[in-house]
Amino acid sequence: MARIPDAEVARLKTEVSLVRLVEAAGLVLKKQGKDYACGCPFHADDTPSLIVSPGKNLFHCFGCGTAGGPIDWVMKMQGISFRHAVELLREGLPLAADPAGAQTPVRQSTVRKLAAPVAVEAEDQVVLAQVADYYHATLKQQPDALAYLQTRGLTHPELVETFRLGYANRTLGLRLPEKNRVAGAEVRGRLQRLGIYRDSGHEHFNGSLVIPVLDLAGNVVGMYGRKLLDNLRSGTPKHLYLPGPHRGVWNEAALAGSREVILCEALLDAMTFWCAGYRNVTASYGTQGFTDEHLAAFRRHGIERVLIAYDRDDAGEQAAAGLATRLQAEGLACYRIQFPKGMDANEYALKLQPAGKSLGLLIRKAVWLGEGQAPAREVAGPVMAQVLPPEPVIENEPAPAPVPAADNPPGAVLPAAVMPPAPAVPAAVVTDQEVVMHFGDGEDARRWRVRGLPRNLAIGVLKVNVLVACGDAFHVDTLDLYAARARAVFVQQAAAELHLPEAVLKAELGRLLLKLEQLQDDQLRDALEPKAPPVPELDEDERRAALALLRTPDLLTRVLADFEACGVVGEATNKLTAWLAATSRKLERPLAVVVQSSSAAGKSSLMDAVLAFMPPEETVRYSAMSGQSLFYMGQTNLKHKVLAIAEEEGASRASYALKLLQSDGELTMASTGTDANGNLVAQEYKVEGPMSLFMTTTAIDVDEELLNRCLVLSVDEGREQTAAIHRRQRERRTLAGLLGKEHKDAVLALHRNAQRLLQPVVVVNPFADRLTFMNDRTRTRRDHEKYLSLIDTITLVHQYQRPAKAVTVAGRRIEYIEVTPDDIALANSLAHEVLGRSLDELPPQTRRLLVLVRDLVSDRATALELHRSEYRFSRKDVRDATGWGDTQLKVHLARLAELEYLVVHRSGQSFQYELLYDGDGRNVPYLSGLLDPACLYDGERSGSSRGQSAPGRAVAGAGSAGGQPLLHDATPALPGLAAQVSDNLPETRHPRNGRMASYPQAGPLTAGV
Repeated sequence: MARIPDAEVARLKTEVSLVRLVEAAGLVLKKQGKDYACGCPFHADDTPSLIVSPGKNLFHCFGCGTAGGPIDWVMKMQGISFRHAVELLREGLPLAADPAGAQTPVRQSTVRKLAAPVAVEAEDQVVLAQVADYYHATLKQQPDALAYLQTRGLTHPELVETFRLGYANRTLGLRLPEKNRVAGAEVRGRLQRLGIYRDSGHEHFNGSLVIPVLDLAGNVVGMYGRKLLDNLRSGTPKHLYLPGPHRGVWNEAALAGSREVILCEALLDAMTFWCAGYRNVTASYGTQGFTDEHLAAFRRHGIERVLIAYDRDDAGEQAAAGLATRLQAEGLACYRIQFPKGMDANEYALKLQPAGKSLGLLIRKAVWLGEGQAPAREVAGPVMAQVLPPEPVIENEPAPAPVPAADNPPGAVLPAAVMPPAPAVPAAVVTDQEVVMHFGDGEDARRWRVRGLPRNLAIGVLKVNVLVACGDAFHVDTLDLYAARARAVFVQQAAAELHLPEAVLKAELGRLLLKLEQLQDDQLRDALEPKAPPVPELDEDERRAALALLRTPDLLTRVLADFEACGVVGEATNKLTAWLAATSRKLERPLAVVVQSSSAAGKSSLMDAVLAFMPPEETVRYSAMSGQSLFYMGQTNLKHKVLAIAEEEGASRASYALKLLQSDGELTMASTGTDANGNLVAQEYKVEGPMSLFMTTTAIDVDEELLNRCLVLSVDEGREQTAAIHRRQRERRTLAGLLGKEHKDAVLALHRNAQRLLQPVVVVNPFADRLTFMNDRTRTRRDHEKYLSLIDTITLVHQYQRPAKAVTVAGRRIEYIEVTPDDIALANSLAHEVLGRSLDELPPQTRRLLVLVRDLVSDRATALELHRSEYRFSRKDVRDATGWGDTQLKVHLARLAELEYLVVHRSGQSFQYELLYDGDGRNVPYLSGLLDPACLYDGERSGSSRGQSAPGRAVAGAGSAGGQPLLHDATPALPGLAAQVSDNLPETRHPRNGRMASYPQAGPLTAGV
C-alpha cells in the first residue's frame, strides 16, 4: 500500500483547526490563557483536564495522558485507522458529535462516511466505470504513482487522461458502507464478483497502477494492474488482471484509422510507443494473451500489417513466432520489431533517448516474417508505392514486398532497407536547394524535383514542394509526403497532366520518398554530430603576410606588441606564456594552463585574448563539462586543439578524464551498445590527443592532480594594472579606440593565419643532456617536463627561422628542427616565474596578501616602536590597508593561519592576528638550479652572428639585434627575464621563514639566482 506523502500529513497537521474538531465533537472549550480546556472524552473526567493549544495545534490530557494533533484526535475520537482519518480530513467533512454529548470514551464509531464512489443500485458495467474513475482521481493526487510514471518515461501530458490511468491505494473501502450493513454487503459482494475485491476482503489491485481497458463506446471492459514496488514478497505477482478471460482490446479506437498496428506484449510497452508518437499501438495480455477479440478487431478495422513488438527474451521470441504463424493464416503481413537481447520496448526507450527516434529506427529495421495467403489488397498507407501492385509497373523490375508503415504518427515510415527485397533506387542529384531524380528513358522520361527538404528536421515531418515533369508537361504541388490522402491526390492530378498511368507515378513517388528519407536521416545525423568550423583557404597575400610574421626576427616581441594593440595591457609574462601554451597544441606533449586569480581580476579577459589569436577551428570552448562528456567528443575532435573551459568548477566532474587526457594523450572507454543484429556488445569510445588545456578558476583549492599538470598563472591585481585597464577602457570610447578596433580585426586575422601555417614538426634539443633542474621533491618530475615542453614550444614557433634537418630511422625519413640557446634563455626567464610559482605552497593571491600584511605590520610596528612579534592586527586593519573584500580576506587569512604564517589570538568576540613570517616579502618566485644558457655557446651562438653576452648582462633574446633585451621598449619587460650568471652556489629563500638556504648544484654549469 502506498505511503501517504509526508507533505500531505504535515499540511493536515497545520491547516486543520484542532479547536474546531473538538467543538464539532460537542465539547465545550473554556479559555485558559493562550490555551483552552475541557473535560476529556477518553476517560471519566470530573474536572477539565484536556488542554488544547491553538498555537501548536495540539491537545494533551493530564489525566489519561492522551495527546497529539488533528489526525490523532480523529483516530482516537472515531476509532478509525490513520489512513481513514487522513481521508476524512482531506475531504474536510464535519465529524458528528456523540448525540448525548457525553464526555465518555468512544466505544463505537460515529464517523460520517466519505462520499461513496460506487452507487449501490448501479449495474456492473457502471460500477466498473465508477471504480476506474475513483482510481483515476486517486492517481492524480498520489505523488508516488506519478513519480513511477516518470521513471518509466511515460510523461506525455495527455496519457493519464486519454487512457484514464488510475492508482489503487486501499482507500476505496473507506468510502464504502460498512460490510455489516445491507448496502455495504451488497456493494462489496458485487465488487468481489467483478474482481475488484478478493475473497479475503482486500482490494485486488492494491498498490498498483491501474490501466482500464475501454471499448469503442468508452465502457470499461477490463483492467490491468502493475505493482509500483519491486521489493514484493516472494510469490506476489507484479502483473494483475480481473479474474476470468481477458476482455477488450486496449486502444482499439486508434486502429480505426490505420492499416497497420504495433502489437506489444505489455500495456506499459504499448504506452511507451504511444508517448513516443506511435499511436496505432495495442497490446496483448502477456506472451499468451493475444485473444480472439484482438483478431476480430484487426479484421473489423482492416488491419493488414502487424508489427510484433514482444520482449526480446526466449518467451517473447517463441510467442512472436507462434503469433506470426497465426496471423499469416489470417492473411496479415507480419514484422518483428527486434530490441536488443533481453530488452523490452520500455527499457529500450529509456536507455536511448529521444524515444521517438530510437523506436522509429527499430520500426524501420523491422524484420519481415512473411505474409498470409489472403489476396493482397492495395492500401492507402504512407508507403503506397511499395505495396504489391496488381500488375508490374516497370518492366524487368522486382516488385517490392509490403512494408509496415506505422501510419500514426505519419512520420514512422519504413525505408527500403526493411523491405525484402529492396527495389533499386535511382541516383539523385542533391544540392542545397533541391533533390532531382529521373525515371524512364526516351520521350516518356520523368523528372522529379523536390525542394524544401532542409526545413524538415524532425522525424515524422516531410512537407516539401514536389514537381514531376514529362516533356513539356508538368505538375507541381506542396504536400506532406507522409499524408496518404495528399499523395493520392498528387498522383491523380499528375497522371491527368502528364497522361501517364497512376500506378507508374505512384511507384516512382514511393521510391522518391525512400530517397528523401535517406537524405533526411543523413541530415538529422549531421545535425546531431558536432561540426568543426571550416578551415579557410589562404590566398597568396594572406599566406605571404603570415609567413612574414613567423619570420620576424623578434617574433615574441611582436606577439606581445600585438596583444597591446588589441587592447590587452600589461600581463606580459601571462600573455606570452598562455600564447605559447596554446601554440604547444602542435606538439606531442602540449602545455596546459590554469589562470588562478580573484573574481573580476581579468582571468576570462586573458583567456579570450589568447584564444582570439588562435584559429577558431582549432579551439573548443565550453562553460562546463559533465563527467562522461569527454569520452564522447569524437575520436579526433580534440587532436592538436585547445580545449578551453571557462571555470574549473564547471569541469570538476570531468577532472578525471582531463587528467588522463593530459597524461596519456588519449582516452578510451568501453560502453554497452548493439550490433547489427540487435545484440548487446561492448563498444569502445576513443578520444585522441594531444590537446592543450586552458582553464580559469577563482578557487584556491584546486584538484592537486590536475593542478600539477598545468602551468599556473596569476593575473596582476595591483593598483597600477587596474589604472592601466581603466585607461584602456576609456580609450575604447574615443576615436582612437574606434580606429584601433578596426586594426584589431586585421591583427587577429594575421595571427590566426600564422597559426594555421605552423606545422607539428619534431623538435630536437641538442642541449637536453646538459640542462639542469631541481630534484629535491617528486613534484619536479612533472615540472621538469613542463620546462622541456616550454623550450620545445619556443622552438616550434620559430620553425620558419630554423633550418630543417632530417634523419632516416628504420627506412623512414624524419625532419626536425633544433633548439637554440636563445630558446633556452627565454624559457628560463618564463620558468623562473611560472614554474617557480608551482613550487610555492601558497596560491598567488595568498602570497600577495602575505606581502601586504608584512608591509602593514612592519610600518605599524615601527611607528609604535614595537617588535613585529608584539604587534596585533585585525581583519578590519588589513581590509582598510589593502582595500580587499571581507570574504576574500577570510579565505586567504585562513590559509595563512593554516600554514602557520600567522597565528590567531582570540580577543573577546573578535580575533587578532600575529605575523610569524619573517622573510623579506619577495613576491616573485624563482626557480633555482637552471642551467645558464650562456654556457651553451661554443664560440658564436648557434644561428646567430652575435657574440655571447658577458656575465652579468641580460641574455639577448632570440633574434634580437645588438644585444637588445628580448622585449621591445614599447612592451613592459618580463619579470625575471634577465638570467644572471654567477660563480657562486645557487641560493634561494625558504618560502615560509625567508631565510637563505643553499641547494646542491645540479652540475658544474649551474646558474645562481
